[in-house]
Amino acid sequence: MERLLEVKDLAVSFQTYYGEVEAVRGISFHVNKGETVAIVGESGCGKSVTANSIMQLLPMPPAFYKRGQILFEGEDIVKKSEKEMQRIRGNKISMIFQDPMTSLNPTMKVGKQIVEGLKKHQKLSSSQAEKKAIEMLELVAVPQPEKRIKQYPHEFSGGMRQRVMIALAMVSNPRLLIADEPTTALDVTVQAQILDLMKEIQEKLGTSIILITHDLGVVADMCDRVIVMYAGKILEEGTVDEIFENPKHPYTRKLLGSVPRLDMDRSETLFSIKGTPPDLYKPPKGCPFFDRCDKAMVICKDHMPGKASHSKSHYSSCWLNHPMAKKDAEGSEE
Repeated sequence: MERLLEVKDLAVSFQTYYGEVEAVRGISFHVNKGETVAIVGESGCGKSVTANSIMQLLPMPPAFYKRGQILFEGEDIVKKSEKEMQRIRGNKISMIFQDPMTSLNPTMKVGKQIVEGLKKHQKLSSSQAEKKAIEMLELVAVPQPEKRIKQYPHEFSGGMRQRVMIALAMVSNPRLLIADEPTTALDVTVQAQILDLMKEIQEKLGTSIILITHDLGVVADMCDRVIVMYAGKILEEGTVDEIFENPKHPYTRKLLGSVPRLDMDRSETLFSIKGTPPDLYKPPKGCPFFDRCDKAMVICKDHMPGKASHSKSHYSSCWLNHPMAKKDAEGSEE
């Protein structure tokens, strides 16, 4: 498949009063045209920093790119100026943010917010842009779009505001959509409607999607591939079937184990991962999951494992998958 986005050895840090926070520490992944890739992990693992790095939305300073490339259609976004990025944002790459109430301008009618993007990127007249805005609200199933286009964000429910955000993101037919927790704070029924809507629009427009979420149920339903992040590193990557049916990293297994199951007995206690993620002011030299892993070995503490290949699409970074670890498991001493 043809690659739309390719991230190579990306490292992003924040310079603070207390020192450097290494939020993203050398990650590499790609997104093919027309596919949906999920980035999952606990809060603070670097998911949103990665997304905002692609869009160049991080405040610089305190943020800065330490190294790496972000190739979109073969061009390195990291090297582009703010003026060049303004032609890309909302046009070729769009983003749905976590909280639609704070992402939409509360002082502007929703129609005007959609129209502004159309006039900027597609050079439409006011009447043409308004007509297209109504069509987009209709596409995302907002009832009475001719009336709703003249209302303010506070007059919409949470689910309807999220639909407006999707319309705003998709109005210029972007090639890549980054959805950062698009169903946060929405009830289960509305979540399902929003996800179905995103899949429907993707099929119609052929858009690639990066879905950032901690909801593994959403990932199983919507995505083609999964990237598991922890402490600014990618610990595992594979197709949805490979990750869910045959996880290779202890962290991935524990994430999957913490998801409630329909077959759970009422007396069972919901599994949780003990401990907390490492402090990224002073990130660990070895595997970042060392302190919380019940299968950790001596080598894990000071040496980060390389990438092990399990198939053409399935990779993990864990010393348990090293050939020598198999001998230890068979009974030889470490």
